[in-house]
Amino acid sequence: MDVGLSRIAVQLPERMESVDDILTRTGHGPAERKMFAKIYGLNQSPTLAAGECMEDLLAAAGQSALGGGTAELVLYGHTLLTQEFGYRGGFPDRLRKRLELPDAAFYGISHINCVSVLRAVELARRYLARPQATAGDRVLVLGGDHGSISDHSRLIRRTTIGGDGALGFTVQRDSGTGPLRPRYRYLAGASGRDTRFHRSLGMSDAEFALFGKVCAEGAVETVHRAARAAGLTADRLDWVMPHLSNRMFWRAFCAASGIAKDRIALDLIGEQAHNFGCDALMALEHADRQGRLRPGDRCALVSLGQGAYFQVVIVEVAEDAS
Repeated sequence: MDVGLSRIAVQLPERMESVDDILTRTGHGPAERKMFAKIYGLNQSPTLAAGECMEDLLAAAGQSALGGGTAELVLYGHTLLTQEFGYRGGFPDRLRKRLELPDAAFYGISHINCVSVLRAVELARRYLARPQATAGDRVLVLGGDHGSISDHSRLIRRTTIGGDGALGFTVQRDSGTGPLRPRYRYLAGASGRDTRFHRSLGMSDAEFALFGKVCAEGAVETVHRAARAAGLTADRLDWVMPHLSNRMFWRAFCAASGIAKDRIALDLIGEQAHNFGCDALMALEHADRQGRLRPGDRCALVSLGQGAYFQVVIVEVAEDAS
């Protein structure tokens, strides 16, 4: 069954906070701050301003993604297990009401860290392939974390800074024709995990050092498997829409994969750094909005998570956005 993704809607808070300020506040010295700025390429991070709420960003992203339409299922992919809006009961019901989807099923996708949003695409495909599905069924996927709820939750040592961005998009069947065909046709996907790093942020210094090396290798291997599943080789991919952890990671990825660095869409890494599971979709939306994508372009969306988890989805750009 052919499916596709449409209407990627990104919502960022009003405020951008300096990564250097965050590192200074958390006790990091000049050498590490310089590493984050000069080597990692991380300059600022979206941060909720006073009076802003992550739940509002998620609702706005969902409303924009739906475009006045409906969905039978809502999947919310998130990394952090405890967030500001989670302290109050009734979050799914409040969000369904704001999205005007009172009868939609609502599920959170978690415990797989930053691969949760791309994993939701695979779950949406299963839902749309169920025996009782209809051609008009749609799934709304939401992503986003309130990283700034705590400096400790947003800082991944020696790696990146997480921000407060949110997004929504829809997954639906692809008829191949008509005005409602998806903007991004799903070609294939692949996932993986390396259980040696199950202690996540509790890893030792030696484990962290090995984790970085293994993640680059795991990302390359998962991209190759996804490309093969799509009937492609990695050199036939037009773009890699990356997990925006840091530039150094993607230099290692290019060296290991043979994929040229000008095909890695890193435009957003300096201006908004890492936004948990939303990164690859944000990179895709940004590239499309900037007019960099052409019909037929094949894009590998890549996410990595502490744990260590890997998820890749290959999409092909269609003629017109829905």
